[in-house]
Amino acid sequence: MPSEKVLSEQQLDAMKEVGNIGAGHAATALSQLIGKKIMITVPKVHCMKLLQTVEMVGGPQSLIAGVTMHVLGDISAEIVLVLPRNSAIQMASLLTKNEAEERQVLTVLEHSAIKEAGNILAGSYLNALTEFLGIILLQSVPQLVFDLAEAVVTEIGKNFLPQTEVICIKTKFMEANRIIDGYFMLIPDSRSLDIIFRAIRVSS
Repeated sequence: MPSEKVLSEQQLDAMKEVGNIGAGHAATALSQLIGKKIMITVPKVHCMKLLQTVEMVGGPQSLIAGVTMHVLGDISAEIVLVLPRNSAIQMASLLTKNEAEERQVLTVLEHSAIKEAGNILAGSYLNALTEFLGIILLQSVPQLVFDLAEAVVTEIGKNFLPQTEVICIKTKFMEANRIIDGYFMLIPDSRSLDIIFRAIRVSS
């Protein structure tokens, strides 16, 4: 469950607006990639401690795909696209145009497809932040890990304190009769969080 928020409603609304702009760009890019119309919505934005994200994505023993990238430029942060196992399989099926199958592992092609989806989504969100904030942001090459949620978050947390605040944008991918749930996480250090909200001109 989300913690008692440290961000104001205005700040969360601002991040949701950024999320909606990014989602629109990402939906266009993914639709062009696979030749099918995809819609992406942002129903909710949470702010929570890094360790609490484990419960949000299904609990410590749930299997998830995490696409991680470093943010470079005017802020320092980590960005992560998290897809629970079933969502990862559905996303891989959508991108590779193969039938979805219940299994514990992804093929090499599916790994590549999900990394590309994460890359597109991260790029779209960062472009939205760049437009919104007027600051320069670049992303590193994406890395994909398919593991238990606890292990993924522990690996991400190596560069952050356990109480680090995470801006978590719940994301829904919709194509025809298929709905895929995911989470886009922005994990800035405290200095970078201040920079973001000074640029937005939204106070706590």
